[in-house]
Amino acid sequence: MISIPRKPLIVGVMGSHGEEPEVREQARLLGEAIARRGHVLLTGGGTGLMKAASEGAHGAGGLVIGILPNDRQRPMNGYPNEFIDIAIYTGMYEARNVINAKTPHVLIALAGGAGTLSEIALALRAETPVIGLHCPEVSLSGADPVIRVASVAEAIREMDRILEGVRAATLY
Repeated sequence: MISIPRKPLIVGVMGSHGEEPEVREQARLLGEAIARRGHVLLTGGGTGLMKAASEGAHGAGGLVIGILPNDRQRPMNGYPNEFIDIAIYTGMYEARNVINAKTPHVLIALAGGAGTLSEIALALRAETPVIGLHCPEVSLSGADPVIRVASVAEAIREMDRILEGVRAATLY
C-alpha cells in the first residue's frame, strides 16, 4: 500500500471517453506513476482514459478522486468507474471542468476532445501547469503554454519537476 502524506499533491489526468488501446495504456501508466509517488489522482471519474488512469493509480495502491458530472440521484452510465475511491457528485455536467482544472497542482491532458480542451483552457487561465501528451492544441494570450511532451516518461519527468517546485514553495 502506498503511503499518502497528510497534505498530498493532486495530479489531474484529463482525457476522452474513448481512445485507442495504446493511449489507454499511457493513461494507466500515468495513473500508476502518480500513485507510486504518493500523489492523489483526480479525473472526471468516467470511462475511457479517465478509467484507465484511475485503474493504474488504484492498482498501485493510490487514492483516486472522481469529479462526476451527475448528481447521486441521477446516475449516468460509467460514472463513477469502479476504480474511483472518492466520488464527488457535482450535478454540474460540463461545468465540473472548472473543478477539474483548478483543483490539481498539475494537470496532464492526454488526447481528448472538447471537454479536455475546455479543461486545458480553464487550467491555463487559473495558472495550473498543463502537460500535454497527444492533447488538443490550445494557447491563451498571457498564459504559460502547455508543456508538450512526446511520451509517458517525459510527462512524468515534467510532473516531478513541477511538483518539486510546488512542494518547495509550500503553496497550500
